[in-house]
Amino acid sequence: MSAQDLWRDAIGELDERDRSLLLGGTLSRRFAGLPLWLNHPANIGGFYGILVSLALILPYIFTIDAWMMPWIYHSSLLIASCIFLGIVSRIINIFTKRMPMSTPRGILYPMPFLGLMLLTLEMTTLLDIPNFLVWGILLIPGPLYVHITWAPRWRMLCMLDNGENPFAGHVLPSVVEDEEIKTNGDDSDIMEVIEELSSEEQE
Repeated sequence: MSAQDLWRDAIGELDERDRSLLLGGTLSRRFAGLPLWLNHPANIGGFYGILVSLALILPYIFTIDAWMMPWIYHSSLLIASCIFLGIVSRIINIFTKRMPMSTPRGILYPMPFLGLMLLTLEMTTLLDIPNFLVWGILLIPGPLYVHITWAPRWRMLCMLDNGENPFAGHVLPSVVEDEEIKTNGDDSDIMEVIEELSSEEQE
């Protein structure tokens, strides 16, 4: 990877539609502002794991007497899992070359808070909730965002940084719509010409 991200200069040559797909929303734009070696999908996944681990401190302090070692153990597993899933997403995207998609924010963003609430209720024995459900809700949002949105976007940024066209061979939905409109317009023009010729022959 280059010492200075060259994609920042190359992105100015893209049109607004491609630039919007490449940079994404507010969160992805913040990650894109980091150097490419730092915003690797594995690092973004690990960052999510760190945030969730920090949020777990209070439930562990108030519900477990010797809370330090269990918190370190579970946090390490959480962070390692997020890093591993980020690497897997990166490898999968190398082969699939899938374009980035928007995440269902209304469902994905509240999930860590829901998982934290369920974990607190489970640790205080107010509810008997299966551990796999609690930890699954806590784990899913970060790796899912990385897999759907960031890993494809990071691959495209790397391609642009290497002087390659990340949009080669991919037809965007808006491009298809434009081509259909253009084709329909061409067909209507042809039909008008045919009708004019037919009317002239009849005359």
